[in-house]
Amino acid sequence: MHNHTVTLKSPLPYHASSHPIFSPPLNLRHFVFPLSPPKTGGSIYHNPVFICKGIQLSVPCHGSASLGPSKGNGAAVHDWKVRSVGIKNIDVATLGNLCVDIVLNVPKLPPRSREARFAYMQELSKSPPDKKYWEAGGNCNMAIAAARLGLHCATIGHVGDEIYGQFLLDVLCEERISMVGMSEDGDIVDSSSAYETLLCWVLVDPLQRHGFCSRADFCKEPAFSWMSRLSGEVKMAIKQSKILFCNGYGFDELSPALIMLALDYAVEVGTSVFFDPGPRGKSLLTGTPEERQALIHLLKMSDVLLLTSDEAESLTGIGNPVLAGQELLKNGIRTKWVIVKMGSRGSILVTMSSISCAPAFKVNVIDTVGCGDSFVAAIAFGYIHNLPLVNTLAIANAVGAATAMGCGAGRNVATLEKVFEIMRASNINEEDEFWNELVKDLDTGEITFLSKMVLNGRNNQVNHVALQKVVSELLPKLKDNRLEGKVAS
Repeated sequence: MHNHTVTLKSPLPYHASSHPIFSPPLNLRHFVFPLSPPKTGGSIYHNPVFICKGIQLSVPCHGSASLGPSKGNGAAVHDWKVRSVGIKNIDVATLGNLCVDIVLNVPKLPPRSREARFAYMQELSKSPPDKKYWEAGGNCNMAIAAARLGLHCATIGHVGDEIYGQFLLDVLCEERISMVGMSEDGDIVDSSSAYETLLCWVLVDPLQRHGFCSRADFCKEPAFSWMSRLSGEVKMAIKQSKILFCNGYGFDELSPALIMLALDYAVEVGTSVFFDPGPRGKSLLTGTPEERQALIHLLKMSDVLLLTSDEAESLTGIGNPVLAGQELLKNGIRTKWVIVKMGSRGSILVTMSSISCAPAFKVNVIDTVGCGDSFVAAIAFGYIHNLPLVNTLAIANAVGAATAMGCGAGRNVATLEKVFEIMRASNINEEDEFWNELVKDLDTGEITFLSKMVLNGRNNQVNHVALQKVVSELLPKLKDNRLEGKVAS
């Protein structure tokens, strides 16, 4: 979470537009999951195994067998290829964007000018605020929400060897999420602040408006630009994951080259890639040649893209979110799903042959921070469990709404009990006129719409699915995960 604001607006009518993005070519040393304090004289940094929710993930020590194919007989090469795509005991791994949010109420938000904001942040940083104001942020939000849905999760990134880093590790441990450090022994050469855990100051004024600032906002290069390669431990974590989740804020920490290395390795070993460009997508589009190249590569090579309607328009030049999603699909190489989030109106999921629409649940919104991250976690749940597409949207809307009913993100994201409560209430924001206009005259395949009062069946080439039917299918699935001891509510 960094310096940004997000606004959602209704989709605009489609307008043809040529858009540059689709024009012709142009300190933790290894990994940590501190289930218990290290023994005296030992190190928490060099254990070749970490535990994630009762599963054991073995990682080769330095000097052990290579992660790549053997140069011996063909059977060895074939065995490596089978193992490279067959061992998937982590459901979701997140890439980068690990930070500690410092959430403070302030009389007014920081000034807009870069220099004034930097001075403001420096003043805040002089002494650590009380720990009650600390919260896990960034991709921790997505990982925590996914873990609470019963998914096995790992975070891949860097945290420093100081109080903030230890806090983040403690939170991940409490939520039963593994941490895989991206840095190696040779990476960290001094005690410079460049190696410290990234902090994000989340400032809330009396009108509940948010302002964000971190040192990444004032760096010409990514905060952890000293990292340039994927370690064996990181590769193993990616290989053993079903999904690798990346978002635009990862570019604030990691170099575009390193992000592309992770993406390409995930593709190589059969790990699905989820990418949410977020508000950074627009700035990446007009950023350095390396940032632009990495953005286009992610948009083309990801299996699932997740965007708000504004973000979809900024990347395609198309105001209608369905048509924007179809444009992203058309220009993708591996893209299977494009999901567009439309705030209080709901969400859509576009594939090459179908469109699924799900109105949002009506809830008392307290704070929208972390809602998008929670939404992604539920999409991952549906993807992994091969749920019907409209069911996947329904659970994602419910999890996002459950987070909005709390205050802040991190450990305040949706709990399973709150999700149950929202789904049982089944109070959705049906705006027939809006949805009818959205899909009117579309030349597409099947359109599925989640409805509260309409009986199952087709109406004017739209397949209406009753919300109660979807809820009756989803609740047992979620309860099964809890009964298996995978998640605490």
